[in-house]
Amino acid sequence: MRNPKGKNKAEAAEASGARSRKSASLEGYNSRVEPRTSQNGSLAFSAFVFVVAFCIVLAVALALVGRFNVWAVLVSFAVACLAVMSVHIALQWERVVVLRFGKFSRTKGPGLYFTIPFLEQTALKVDQRIMVTGFSAEETLTSDLVPINVDAVLFWMVWDAEKACLEVENYYNSVSLAAQTALRDAIGRASVSEVAVRRNQLDQELQEVIEERTSAWGITVLSVEIRDIVIPQGLQEAMSVEAQAERDKNARMVLAEVEKDISSMLVDAAKVYEENEVALRLRTMHLLYESVKGSGGTVVIPSAYSEGFSDAALNNMADSLKAARSQASPGA
Repeated sequence: MRNPKGKNKAEAAEASGARSRKSASLEGYNSRVEPRTSQNGSLAFSAFVFVVAFCIVLAVALALVGRFNVWAVLVSFAVACLAVMSVHIALQWERVVVLRFGKFSRTKGPGLYFTIPFLEQTALKVDQRIMVTGFSAEETLTSDLVPINVDAVLFWMVWDAEKACLEVENYYNSVSLAAQTALRDAIGRASVSEVAVRRNQLDQELQEVIEERTSAWGITVLSVEIRDIVIPQGLQEAMSVEAQAERDKNARMVLAEVEKDISSMLVDAAKVYEENEVALRLRTMHLLYESVKGSGGTVVIPSAYSEGFSDAALNNMADSLKAARSQASPGA
């Protein structure tokens, strides 16, 4: 006999593992997980500056002294280090925040820029390309107390490097947490049906809320897209039954309206046939033609049936219709 408590613990551990795998797959959309561009250009430039400065100073020392010595090598090494600390390069998509004596001095980049060694420092290199952040809200209660899981993707970029450096400690993590909080708040104000149906409105609402929170950090939100909405299985079945009942209701209403229109048209047609015997005869012949048109066969009409096409039979039919109408009129 299996232990129910052990089974519950196993199910809980499996659910927790599934949520962890899902969160890990969602974090794979984040921009900083796998950089698509190389940062080796700035490192190669620094190495180049070091080698050039070292060689130039060493050549000057050799020209002045006339021979190599330890002091010439040490001075060349020190000057090369100062050159590396003074001359920098920023990539096309980067903006660099420079501090002097711990205070904001300027933003530089892209391209070549200079700093004063020991007095100025590079506080932050901001990537101004479009960033992608995946975030989710797991088991969040809606306004009708239904726990749902929602996954979304946020597209944003830094437009002010100074604010991103000075106003917030870690702007990347702050954007992710602000987006997750806004998603939970939006879900809590809507019912489960509204979340499932109003995706575009939810995207727009999230973009406005996150934009309001991150604009003070020099960050603008380009768009928010809901990737997936997971509703509990039991509620999915109930919503499916409700949707099927609604479709059946609409179908029955349409059928009733069509039958009403058809009955009105038949009444009008009966009046026409009553007033015009030729029209009644043509209708009879048309029905016979329609019955054999698709098969392409030949109709053999019995003598008793063929009498129905005679003038006398049609006159009798018309007289009977008039008599029935005259009998119905006094009763009405």
